Amino acid sequence: MPLTKLQFRPGINRETTSYSNEGGWFDTDKTRFRFGYAEKIGGWIKQSQNAYLGSARALHPWVALDGTSFIGVGTHLKYYINEGGGFNDITPIRKTTTDGITFAATNGSAIITATDSSHGAIVDDFVTISEAVSLGGNITADVLNQEYRVLSVPSGNTFTFEARVAGTSIPSITTGVVTLTVGSTSSFTLGETITGAVSGATTIISQITSSTVFGVNIPSGTFVAGEIITGSTSGATTTITTAPSSNVNAGLNATPVLANSSDTGNGGSNADAVYQATIGLDTSVVGNGWNAGSWGRGSWNSAANLTVAGETLRVWSHDNFGEDLLINVRDGGIFYWDKTNGVSTRAVELSSLTNSDLAPTIAKVVLVSDADRHIIAFGCDPETAIGTQDPLLIRFSSQESLTEWRTLPTNTAGDLRIGSGSEIISAIETRQQILVFTDKSLHAMQFIGPPFTFGINAISENITIAGPLAGIAVEDMVFWMGRQEFYIYSGSVSRLPCTVRDYVFNDFNDKQIEKVTASTNTAFSEIWWFYPSGDSDENDRYVIYNYQQKIWYYGNLSRTAWLDRGIETCPIAAGSHNHLYEHESGFDDGSTSPSTAISAHIESSQFDIGDGDNFTFINKLIPDLTFRNSSNTSPKATFTLKTRNFPGGKYLQSNNKAITQSAAATSTVVEQFTDQVHIRLRGRSFALRVDSEDTGVAWRLGSPRVDIRPDGKR
Repeated sequence: MPLTKLQFRPGINRETTSYSNEGGWFDTDKTRFRFGYAEKIGGWIKQSQNAYLGSARALHPWVALDGTSFIGVGTHLKYYINEGGGFNDITPIRKTTTDGITFAATNGSAIITATDSSHGAIVDDFVTISEAVSLGGNITADVLNQEYRVLSVPSGNTFTFEARVAGTSIPSITTGVVTLTVGSTSSFTLGETITGAVSGATTIISQITSSTVFGVNIPSGTFVAGEIITGSTSGATTTITTAPSSNVNAGLNATPVLANSSDTGNGGSNADAVYQATIGLDTSVVGNGWNAGSWGRGSWNSAANLTVAGETLRVWSHDNFGEDLLINVRDGGIFYWDKTNGVSTRAVELSSLTNSDLAPTIAKVVLVSDADRHIIAFGCDPETAIGTQDPLLIRFSSQESLTEWRTLPTNTAGDLRIGSGSEIISAIETRQQILVFTDKSLHAMQFIGPPFTFGINAISENITIAGPLAGIAVEDMVFWMGRQEFYIYSGSVSRLPCTVRDYVFNDFNDKQIEKVTASTNTAFSEIWWFYPSGDSDENDRYVIYNYQQKIWYYGNLSRTAWLDRGIETCPIAAGSHNHLYEHESGFDDGSTSPSTAISAHIESSQFDIGDGDNFTFINKLIPDLTFRNSSNTSPKATFTLKTRNFPGGKYLQSNNKAITQSAAATSTVVEQFTDQVHIRLRGRSFALRVDSEDTGVAWRLGSPRVDIRPDGKR
């Protein structure tokens, strides 16, 4: 029988059944389509070995006048400027206490209680202590005079932290909390040290999550399931039933310093404390029903599945004013970093600058309009009520001015107010205008010159956007994810036809919808959205729209922010383990050392002979693929044919057939690999699956052939 060429339509279609999508692809992970053919995506490596604290949800690149490249990194804990792979903390200062903080220690404990009247700190805030003197024993001046993370807040005048060896920086310490499941937590106290009887590991109880679960600082050693742990303060014991694995944030915990009986001082009378901006939430807190959000948000008599006011996900917006940086924490302050002061200096409040005149002090989004050089604050406080946020108000500075915000006939400062919706969600600048999203409408803001400076008009009502990071501009178009839909703006708004819509939104954690982040990978004409699946509180999946081929595909990958290549040679993404990663670099997962393989696959829909009334018999497969650029000396991909007799029946599967590249021939440019594989498989319809699970493997699929023939109707 003549061979049958297997040619499938590019893109994934999950809006129909596999049986009805004959001639198409049905499932994939970590593959893309280029020129209509499937290939494995590129890998990633760590940008550097340096780590940041918190979950990064905003990345911003720029180049200074002297050619220095920077990346702004906003996390829920801090704001950094990345220079040369190092993370420089420029988090603004909230409060400074001079000559007003004292300390107390307990013999045998690393927990230090600091007293500072009306300190305003919350758990996990950061404070830098200076000018303190020794408490008389192990808690020396060098131990005290460091940056610390607040462990607990017993009262409005006190907080605690864990003393650590002098000279260890915060980024080298803890990046979060892990859990220990134990027999009982009832007799233990918050903040006490627990020690494992077998492992000897120690850590601090930072949370008592339930009757059987501790939240603890990253352990300095490895706890063992089944061992007994003892509390240093309570003397209570319990048995660990589930312990964190040995590689959980290994090596990130600094050695604590235990006070001794000589530590009876108070740190002197001249100790200072500098408090950084209050941390934000890493996970959205939502509520339902009455009082879950501001008045008017949602329809009458319906559940208000809305983010609780004051408890929104920490998101930063940022933009450049020349080579300097403007940053805004959503529903918080606007700050300015002056490049000439260097990366060792912190950002300061915009309103604190010399000659600042009525600069806004709170906003939802801040950007600088490229064409006309105005700073624009969205959802900010008005001139007449500085400090009181209007979630629909837009204010802009005078042209080319950081400080001139007062509306005068002699400048171009002013304001606008949107009359639709209850709050501004996002603002995205295009080449011609700025798109402004509220929770129910879309508006276009354009520079029109004096005397009004900017004009704004409504584009569409009843339009949603998933969150402040869910939209992206590319080539005079704006793409965004809404609630249950994808959209495009190219002069007008339209829904984006999506062949994986049900797949995405039917397994989606709506409570964490604010975490959705949109990004571009322009080298492949792709729009990426990272989002949390139904069982995940963090982004763990992606969906891609290829705007050149107008097709969709998806996969599994945890990324919280993404930056397209520009000043960088590769896309940069924020991922797990508090690192930045260079993507499209190699073909492996470089989040660990050594790198591990990326598991990639693609599987077709079912196809048959005629209308499927005949059984088919397959006895041979002629593969067609390329391993070009693979670093593995013997790269391979696995081909699998699967048949079934009815759409609802079970799959009958051939043995997996490894297609391996042959030894390179110096005399020919033709790539050599397994020429054919023999298969004996029978069924009414069949599907093809291609996957790879080895390191250093790159592959692109062509048009395989199969020897397939009718084999009767019974």
